[in-house]
Amino acid sequence: MSTKSIGVALVGCGTVGGATAKIIVDNTAKIAARSGVELQLLHIVDRSYARADELGITEGARTSDLAVVCADPNVDVVLELVGGLTTAKSIIEQALRAGKHVVTANKALLAHHGAELLALAADNGVCIGFEASCGGGIPIIRALYDGLAANHIDAIYGIVNGTCNYILTEMIHNGADYPTALAQAQKAGLAEADPTLDVSGVDSAHKIAIMASLAFGVNIEFASIPVSGIDSLDLKDVLYAARLGYSVKLLAIADRRDNGVMLRVRPAFIAKEHPLAWVSGPFNAVSVYGNTTGHTMYYGRGAGGMPTGSAVVADIISLALGSIPAVYRSSPALRGGAKEVAVIPVSELESRYYLRIMVADSPGALADITGIFGRYGISIASVHQDEPTDSDNGGSTAPVPVVVVLHTAKEQDVLAARDNINALESTAEVSSVIAMQRYRYIAR
Repeated sequence: MSTKSIGVALVGCGTVGGATAKIIVDNTAKIAARSGVELQLLHIVDRSYARADELGITEGARTSDLAVVCADPNVDVVLELVGGLTTAKSIIEQALRAGKHVVTANKALLAHHGAELLALAADNGVCIGFEASCGGGIPIIRALYDGLAANHIDAIYGIVNGTCNYILTEMIHNGADYPTALAQAQKAGLAEADPTLDVSGVDSAHKIAIMASLAFGVNIEFASIPVSGIDSLDLKDVLYAARLGYSVKLLAIADRRDNGVMLRVRPAFIAKEHPLAWVSGPFNAVSVYGNTTGHTMYYGRGAGGMPTGSAVVADIISLALGSIPAVYRSSPALRGGAKEVAVIPVSELESRYYLRIMVADSPGALADITGIFGRYGISIASVHQDEPTDSDNGGSTAPVPVVVVLHTAKEQDVLAARDNINALESTAEVSSVIAMQRYRYIAR
């Protein structure tokens, strides 16, 4: 079998960049034998080569000058693995204008500027590969634009942040509170010293913006996605979820409706029989619902140098074989021409909801709460109240949790009722409200 040589320039030799370089160098012969593509690492661009030295990578001319790379006619693909929004954007723009294909794992940049960069690539007759941006080693991007091409995709539900899923697993299975679980994740190297991007839900929002844009063929404004994370999640709610037959997961969700799309990132209750509820530790999973396949799910390691580097190398091979360029030619979304779409506010969402209300154990308190739900036309499915654990010999008792599960209601009504409940004298603290996620199970 004849092989096709592809010249590669790596920009950014950190965790992912170093792993990518090692895959290219160590597996050149195996990749060529399997795909017919011989990868040649021609340049490494970085300010420090400590990681390359640590990995024993001697291939690739080392330079800090991107212009040298862009001017090299032997470079076919530039790998942007620097991260961030400013320098990375400039790197990609220079490479595209020089007629080089680009492969990136930069989900934040694509979420904010993806349409602009894809249009620039199309204008210069090249492509951007971004499989590594949304699920580490999970081939979810390829599934959306290729494997599920026969489908009208209705919805995407993703557990797409391994740090959050690890923390939630510790809370669910070991009863750890959030600070303890976070500390364990940091000790295990699964959370940054400053974990805000992960635990706030922003990282997951970047990924669902990219996936929804590709799946629905629409332009997603990142700022339109409501985001809440796990950093304020109370262990009590995680434990009540288990008692009710649910798991709590941080979900990134995109639903297509007749009048637009609805996106959100937030903790949600998932019925324990759903496969997403089984995803534990630092793993990711994405459920996709299409009109011909019904439910498909993609599972694997969503972060880390080697899994992400694997996705980067897969994109290089696909560029070399012409599969990505072929898809680009037929896909307006991949050429930066996605349609504008109405974004439906999450306040319009209709779902079941869980509320935990801390209430003084006094006559009439529960009647006040149920009366408020009634005024908003919200039907109660069940009410759970444990025995008080603290009393002063017949006097007033400490607040007790009242757990209310609602039938399907509109979110804006549930939140309005919650605000009225919080204003009651008998309510001791702000009430928890968590959506109980429903799914499409069969094709239309």
